[in-house]
Amino acid sequence: MRPDPRLTVSQWADQHRMLSSRASAEPGRYRTARTPYMRDIMDALSPTNPVQRVVFMKAAQVGATEAGCCFIGFVIHHAPGPMLCVQPTVEMAKRASRQRIDPLIEESPAIRDRVKPARSRDAGNTMLSKDFPGGTLVLTGANSAVGLRSMPARYLFLDEVDAYPASADEEGDPVGLAEARSLTFAHRRKVFLASTPTIRGMSRIEREYEASDQRRFFVPCPHCGSMQWLKFERLRWDKGRPETVRYHCESCDQEIAEHHKGAMLAAGVWRATATGTDPGTIGFHISALYSPPGWQSWRDIVRLWEAAQGNDDALRVFKNTVLGETWTESGEAPDWQRLYDRRETWSNGTVPAGGLFLTAGADVQKDRVEIDVWAWGRNLESWLIDHIVIDGGPEHAETWAALERVLGQTWTHASGAALKIARLAIDSGYESSAVYTWARRMGVGQVSPIKGVEGFNRSSPVSGPTLVDATEGGKKIRRGARLWTVAVSTFKTETYRFLRLERPTDEELAEGIRYPAGTVHLPSWADSEWCKQFVAEQLVTVKNRRGFTKLEWQKLRERNEALDCRVYARAAAWIVGADRWSEAKWRDLEKQVAMNDRLPASDPEAGQIRRTVRRPRRIIKFSGMH
Repeated sequence: MRPDPRLTVSQWADQHRMLSSRASAEPGRYRTARTPYMRDIMDALSPTNPVQRVVFMKAAQVGATEAGCCFIGFVIHHAPGPMLCVQPTVEMAKRASRQRIDPLIEESPAIRDRVKPARSRDAGNTMLSKDFPGGTLVLTGANSAVGLRSMPARYLFLDEVDAYPASADEEGDPVGLAEARSLTFAHRRKVFLASTPTIRGMSRIEREYEASDQRRFFVPCPHCGSMQWLKFERLRWDKGRPETVRYHCESCDQEIAEHHKGAMLAAGVWRATATGTDPGTIGFHISALYSPPGWQSWRDIVRLWEAAQGNDDALRVFKNTVLGETWTESGEAPDWQRLYDRRETWSNGTVPAGGLFLTAGADVQKDRVEIDVWAWGRNLESWLIDHIVIDGGPEHAETWAALERVLGQTWTHASGAALKIARLAIDSGYESSAVYTWARRMGVGQVSPIKGVEGFNRSSPVSGPTLVDATEGGKKIRRGARLWTVAVSTFKTETYRFLRLERPTDEELAEGIRYPAGTVHLPSWADSEWCKQFVAEQLVTVKNRRGFTKLEWQKLRERNEALDCRVYARAAAWIVGADRWSEAKWRDLEKQVAMNDRLPASDPEAGQIRRTVRRPRRIIKFSGMH
């Protein structure tokens, strides 16, 4: 008859949670004292706390997911009710079930008997559903609208919300859909949102944190006792020697060695630094500088910082996963006049020595097709090789015949070899049926229809292919063409970043200093109109109808074909595998273009396409697709 003790989530975890070697680097009894900054976060999820929503913007590997598991175990044991755990995808939800939830249940005796053992004929314990007395735990993915509206939920654990898609099956924001499941529980609901942030203006967790009271974990200086929250800017070290790192107190400026961190964390307290817009929501932020002893050290952090210098992608990862802060995309359009003034001179239609293979981007317009041919070398260094305009709309057979002749054209390399287009990416946004039909006729090995989509996806900016219907000889062929999806914002941002790179001087080049990775070389024949089109857009922050901000590319001038063709050609380079090639592959391409033997190659037949006179050369067959 005795009631259960009134425990908070952290007290429950210390008494009942056991960590499995399958799910933790430190198996055994869970100790909140190991990560003292997690105590207040977990306790805010207890039913005795009046807070309804807990927002946690954090670095990677600071214990947030384990805190979420403690929240789940507490609900099963002490405060049963319907609970929804949302991962970015259904596949990740299945992985979390195997790697996190199952060990949580199996290794903690207090809840092991409350969840039925998994049996093939027992629907009470499946991979995505766990029944227990008084409630159920459902795991789903943010990409599944069905999973998000399948049940009312008193408790929500929304993990890695910045990795959620913009819309769940085109039914709306996954976070909004999930939180709608908890509204009927009014003040009794608990929502835990945790994530590593991504891009400023698009980050869900940053938006939620900035609307909260923005709590920071203040720790005392071991010398003067001044309370402060740790900032990366206060780290000092000798360049190239991460082992010399020390933290400088912002009050007394004395050096704080890392061995003090354990005592500092134990004496730390959370303090609000702003006034939240919703009294029922509190927010926490922490960086990897707070990682407990034995985890990520200050020396490791400094080493990562030094390794990331000069690489925007690595700096973005550092800021997101180590500092727990958003990355600001720089979408400011470079001045077209500056691009025009630093054009370089090489023969029209000739590929400079650094270019090792060619791709092309084709933009289909109502009355013409514009094509830009780009050469690519190591580290994504690129050269504009040719600009071709085919007069005539996509309804004319002559237009497609001329485009086919472009595929057969060759360009002379500085070594004398002849290069053909390895891959042509063609936009399918206008007259998609005609594009699919032509691409099917040309074959999947050299032509890729693409469709641009909004948003940033650095890990995989090109996805696919998906099969779409095509027409051949007047007959519809189901799933007859392959369509690739391109996150155009990613490649536009990358292009603008490359255009802003500082270049070595003539003296430095003479001394053997190379161009930075990603340098874009423009030829002297690129006129002012082309340069203006190349920087015709700018990245801006806009608000939608619901008041949420997002990053969006907007035109500064009407014509932007040069930028679009560059994005398509860059997508073609991704499709052939240039971002993933091994050193051996690059050496093989260099060997091919450096060989001295020549074979004569006849010029393509004349037509509607601009040509240049070329000497005999060897034709290289490109085999980069994988």
